[in-house]
Amino acid sequence: MNTPDGPSPNGTKGNPVEQVRYEVKKAIVGQEELLERMLVALLARGHILVEGVPGLAKTLAVKSLAEAIGGQFQRIQFTPDLVPADLVGTRIFHQPTGEFQVSLGPVFTNLLLADEINRAPAKVQSALLEVMQEQQVTIGRETHQVPKPFLVMATQNPIESDGTYPLPEAQVDRFMMKVVVGYPSPTEEFVIVERAIAPTVPIQRIIDPERLIDLQRQTDRVYVDPSIIEFSVKLASATREPASVGLGDLAKYVTYGCSPRASINLVLAARALALIRGRDYVLAHDVTELALDIMRHRLVLSYEALSDDVSADHVLTRVLAAVPAPDLVSQGR
Repeated sequence: MNTPDGPSPNGTKGNPVEQVRYEVKKAIVGQEELLERMLVALLARGHILVEGVPGLAKTLAVKSLAEAIGGQFQRIQFTPDLVPADLVGTRIFHQPTGEFQVSLGPVFTNLLLADEINRAPAKVQSALLEVMQEQQVTIGRETHQVPKPFLVMATQNPIESDGTYPLPEAQVDRFMMKVVVGYPSPTEEFVIVERAIAPTVPIQRIIDPERLIDLQRQTDRVYVDPSIIEFSVKLASATREPASVGLGDLAKYVTYGCSPRASINLVLAARALALIRGRDYVLAHDVTELALDIMRHRLVLSYEALSDDVSADHVLTRVLAAVPAPDLVSQGR
């Protein structure tokens, strides 16, 4: 039997999502939040922006997940000299036939890792924008659909600024979540070193892309109470007008609040999290647990916030405390 907040400790048997997580953890030590958010994004058909210093197994996590779901994996190292054709592909003239042939780029995969995405110029970011939003690429006059399921996981290094380009706000908003990855604990790092000097354990395929698509459809059927939708909208609205929830002192720190995509993705991601935890209905706790990851990159802070060392997480934490969550238990859910 599953508990409201997580799977039963009796094991992962019968739960394909938990089986995938268990398999990935053969290669990854710690990073529980990152792994769970990746699974949420897969089920909710979203994309993830991961921020963390080098060496925290971001690439290994995506590659291991791709192996566990039997999907295709591609990694693109973003550099200042990258051009859009390096991502989406191009038309090549075939001299024997006198015709142009389309050569598809690495975005035609199931899991795409865009490593250090902020090192590429704006024209490359724009090329990635279409495939993230529309799940398709236009080369010449032809439109090509990318494989399903499709997930973009982009990484950026927070400690370097030389040779980097700010991500366009429109593209940042396309990411369902921004996950901040921290250092492992001493115990976890000990296990990491132990595994690094031991023979590599192969990752077994647990499900296939077709089964993952079935799980995505199952996620679509998770019940969302209207009060949950209202709660999500109130959270997003409070970032635009902090004074409406008694946080007028925060108004000077926020230039632009979260877009409606925040409300949409709060509900979509909460449904996926509910399914992962063995429920067919969403609780307010699912929304609040994912709120920072879904909203932090959608806030545009003022220069005053920068000077006062006020972060997006600080603003959102206060908003979450000020907006009351619905009590679904009393409603019979």
